Amino acid sequence: MSPTTILERIRGLFASERSAHLDCISDAFRNGTLREPIRPMSDQELARAIREFRSAPVSDWTLAKLSRRFVEASRPRAD
Repeated sequence: MSPTTILERIRGLFASERSAHLDCISDAFRNGTLREPIRPMSDQELARAIREFRSAPVSDWTLAKLSRRFVEASRPRAD
């Protein structure tokens, strides 16, 4: 599976609208300017990155978007 296909699947799972960040990564894969790192991330580096990510505060915009998704998911479909 190509990196671009993988990113499209990720976009479908997590991003309901266009994302400049994912577009940038996808373009870099397409253009060949994004390369794998010379050295993979160590377990300690990965653990540190996860801790930093989890400690970052959640924005009001993100909370509102998540709340809308929960409300939409809880409504019965009119099929």
